[in-house]
Amino acid sequence: MARKTQQRSLRQPEITIIGEGATERFYFTNLRRLKGYRYTCKPRNFTEQSLDEIQKQVDRVLADRGIAVCVFDTDITRNNPTERAKFEALCQKYKDRKDVIICDSMPSIEFWFLLHYLNTNRYFATANDVIDVLHKYIPDFSKQEKFLSKEKWVADLLAGHRLETAIQRAQAFGTEGESYSNLPKAFEVIEDK
Repeated sequence: MARKTQQRSLRQPEITIIGEGATERFYFTNLRRLKGYRYTCKPRNFTEQSLDEIQKQVDRVLADRGIAVCVFDTDITRNNPTERAKFEALCQKYKDRKDVIICDSMPSIEFWFLLHYLNTNRYFATANDVIDVLHKYIPDFSKQEKFLSKEKWVADLLAGHRLETAIQRAQAFGTEGESYSNLPKAFEVIEDK
């Protein structure tokens, strides 16, 4: 019994990606295959879930002594005081923890994708507003599983030095603008493994 406990404490904490929906799930699934990253990315961690459900998933990962990377859109917090309060409480609860990485994007993860192509943090009211601009760079982009499940769109995001460029742009903008993405925090963790 002592040997199992010792082995468990010696292993690296497992990184688990937790997200809001299919777009996040397929992005991270394809990214893991293309880049050889080491993290868990299970469909059950990407149901259409609320901040309350994301917090339950985080607590489950922490109970297993893992690292939780939470990827979600914060557009709902703009006009919904209840959701804004939940988001702020989630950030406050885990602000001093190195094993919980909050990677929100305003208005949506599609803004993160757009940063691979365009240097902007202008106001986008909705994910659809971002997708309209994103279509200039990924003409067939769709939130449908038929599109998202294909690796090609993620491979295109990685072409050249687009990932590095998006990370630099997001970090330079921070969270002060009308639109932002904290996805670079995820890469600090997953590229370290």
